[in-house]
Amino acid sequence: MSDPSPEYPEPVPGPEWPGPEGAMGRVKRWWVVAAVLILIATAVLALRSYQESGDPQLGQPSVTDTVPAPSDGASGPAPVALRIPALGVDETLITLGLNPDETVEVPTDFDKPGWYKFGPAPGQLGSAVILGHVDSYEGPAVFYRLKDLEAGDSIEVSLADGTIAHFAVTKVETYPKTEFPAEEVYGSHGDETLQLVTCGGEYDADARSYLSNIVAYTSLVDTDSGEAPAAAGQK
Repeated sequence: MSDPSPEYPEPVPGPEWPGPEGAMGRVKRWWVVAAVLILIATAVLALRSYQESGDPQLGQPSVTDTVPAPSDGASGPAPVALRIPALGVDETLITLGLNPDETVEVPTDFDKPGWYKFGPAPGQLGSAVILGHVDSYEGPAVFYRLKDLEAGDSIEVSLADGTIAHFAVTKVETYPKTEFPAEEVYGSHGDETLQLVTCGGEYDADARSYLSNIVAYTSLVDTDSGEAPAAAGQK
């Protein structure tokens, strides 16, 4: 009787080395991962560039040097809301003063216009001024279409005592920031006016700012009593 066949131990598995097909698959996967990472990096850089493209400042002139010196306080009730039917604007107003370097403050909220408190209240004798941004990295801001206003378009300002001051646009002008007509915009000319100011014109990508200002000039039509407006910060 012959000896049985010898029992050989089960082979011990060794390291798995990919064959030609496995190697190609792994290379393809790495290329896909690399391509995805490149796309993500590109998107991040594009977003950062777009975020930096919004106009950071309205670039208003120094008040003490180029516009009438601020008074201790404007006469009349403060404005609390602004309506521009032709542009679909209906927003509460914030109050603006001066920066430490004595330039005019600009709104920190791109969707809110701001009233310059050291001038008269809208409807009072003199030039009231409301400023607003044209855009930001998120898109159009509150005064994005200010340049589209036309003579005769109506502007309504609600005041703290419930009065509504009605203005009509007289003209819309664009000025290089280096030639901003501060006296014409902020100065008193013997009547009741309201000027709306924003940025416009050519955009300087290096400075991240527009090179011009757009000013909508308006004159008072009349005032009437209405319901008390919403508190500041509410619509």
